[in-house]
Amino acid sequence: MKSKLKSFRLATVTAMLVAVTAVSSLPQRAAADGHGITVAYFLEWPMPFQYAKVEGMYEKALGMPIKWVAFDTGTAMSAAMASGDVQISVSQGVPPFVVAASAGQDLQIVDVAVSYADNDNCVVAEALEIDKTNAKELEGKKVGVPKGTAAHYGFLKQMDHFGVNINTMEIVDMAPPDGAAAFAQGNLDMVCGWGGALRRMVEHGNVLLTGAEKTELGILVFDVTSVPASFAAEEAEVLSKFLKVTADANEMWNSGKHRDKMLPVIAKDSGMDVDATAATIDTFVFPSVDDQLSKAWLGGNAQEFMLGVANVFLEAGSIDAARETYEDAVNPIPLNDAAGM
Repeated sequence: MKSKLKSFRLATVTAMLVAVTAVSSLPQRAAADGHGITVAYFLEWPMPFQYAKVEGMYEKALGMPIKWVAFDTGTAMSAAMASGDVQISVSQGVPPFVVAASAGQDLQIVDVAVSYADNDNCVVAEALEIDKTNAKELEGKKVGVPKGTAAHYGFLKQMDHFGVNINTMEIVDMAPPDGAAAFAQGNLDMVCGWGGALRRMVEHGNVLLTGAEKTELGILVFDVTSVPASFAAEEAEVLSKFLKVTADANEMWNSGKHRDKMLPVIAKDSGMDVDATAATIDTFVFPSVDDQLSKAWLGGNAQEFMLGVANVFLEAGSIDAARETYEDAVNPIPLNDAAGM
């Protein structure tokens, strides 16, 4: 079993350790040198910040150009921040953040981007006729999982809940769009992912647990805005202004008064049609700044949740070590400052 688990370990962890050693001391002074900043985000993952992105609200507030780069996974975001190519990652999953932090990368969570228990899941091929009543039959099956992500964490927790021995499974590391394509072609028995890829997955199968059922089991699913600690320290004002724009866009959306104006813009920027965008974003929750700063999120629960995620990955052999605490991986100061702007 140990040898099989070793093969399940994230290749990115080893690479991350090398990258961290090489670049962790590099200054994140992209804003100060006049060249602006680079921000990572996901396509097919519609969020209110994209309205502000398209309308140029970030550039206006920060007084500098912003380069927006789309990524497929949160692990790729971590690597880009380690290399100094990206200063801010919007909506990075907590599990890939934990993987990077556990590997020694000095990252910090600066806000809660979105909560989405119903928009990250694993789907079983319809032909197998496997559901939560006979999930043990998944043993020996082939699964596509984007390792080190929220979907990976959810997969491990669900298999543990159902008593499925993952040592018997063939687990392939696949980004959600690739997993969805392979699943549609019948090359996978189960696949895990989120967003637009998840919508395509469920066209060919069924989920084992609903979002509510996962939450009841303690499988929380939320993303964060993350930054290198050096950037947070050196460009505190820039970061706070960025978070202020994000918070204002969330407030606009949450009010319900600007939906007709914002939705088409968000859809186009996400690379989705309006109906698909509405179906996705309506499963999302965007916590207010006050909620984010409360104990329910950055005031304590997020830190405890990260430790739980790390322990799950450690037990599965997906990381080599976990921190004793993730308290210093959360920095609420920039969001606090943003609230006062």
